[in-house]
Amino acid sequence: MITKVTVCIVAAAAALCAQGGGRGAAGVGHTPPPTSPVTGNAASGKPLYYSYGCYACHGYNGETGARAFVGNWGNLAAEDRFISFLRGRVNVAPVTPATSMPNFAESTLSDKQAKDIYAYIRTFRSTAPELKDIPTLNAIVDAAKAEK
Repeated sequence: MITKVTVCIVAAAAALCAQGGGRGAAGVGHTPPPTSPVTGNAASGKPLYYSYGCYACHGYNGETGARAFVGNWGNLAAEDRFISFLRGRVNVAPVTPATSMPNFAESTLSDKQAKDIYAYIRTFRSTAPELKDIPTLNAIVDAAKAEK
């Protein structure tokens, strides 16, 4: 029997997963942080991350915003993939980008700067709690169990 509480649980879990929350839900779109070498300087990359507006879509720690990446590293799995992603889109379709991310030609963002931004991004870690450690979610689950 589907109840209001069941619907609330499903909606809460879906919202957490969509936001990258709850490390306990591993396996669905979550990947561990990359371990490939980093040649840039994270301290130099931090102000670049903000001045180039990366935080506007990726959040201040890579976990929030329209394009969160912590937990789903994709093009950030390796430094060379990151650089190729930034440059490849410029060379393929500079006028009509495939995503809403700005194009970054080397004349706009040098390889050194891109590597520094990448080094800063690699310092990001998930701060999402385990699902079992979210009090409101547990209260909803407990209420659903009591309703049976």
